[in-house]
Amino acid sequence: MSAQLHSVPEEEGTLAVRAETFEDFFRAEHSQLFRALCLVTGSRQEAEDVMQVAFLKVFERWDRVAVMDNPQGFVYRVAMNEFRSRYRRAVRTTKRALTPGEPDDAFAVVEDCDVVIRALRDLIPQQRAALVLTSLLGYSSDEAGRMLGMAPSTVRALSTRARQTMRTNVGEI
Repeated sequence: MSAQLHSVPEEEGTLAVRAETFEDFFRAEHSQLFRALCLVTGSRQEAEDVMQVAFLKVFERWDRVAVMDNPQGFVYRVAMNEFRSRYRRAVRTTKRALTPGEPDDAFAVVEDCDVVIRALRDLIPQQRAALVLTSLLGYSSDEAGRMLGMAPSTVRALSTRARQTMRTNVGEI
């Protein structure tokens, strides 16, 4: 079976190959893409894996890709995006594996949240709102004042009193 390829003029007198079917496109592009990915990844195995994912994504969208002005560029872009995603994933995994630290205590996090929530409940609503907006959400006293309809100095005073009350009731949080 012969491949059904058509030469399509592109810019500056170059020719791009337009494939009738995905199989024809794959046959025409896979070796050049593989060589390029070998250079980018530095590994034949990684290049094969990335190329396989890229062609699978192109195959899934072949009805749209086939009519693009530059389907070759699209498969290269998909391949490079896949390579970058794999690289970022590997970096994150390595950082997690190499970062020293003590194992997480899931119960300690829940307990800390519970202490904070209980301490916030002991505050009057204006103190709670001022403290949450300024300390937990990071708004300035001017921004929090506009949201709450009060002067920035009032927000600062309410936040200060709220922290004092929480220290008295719970200790340093």
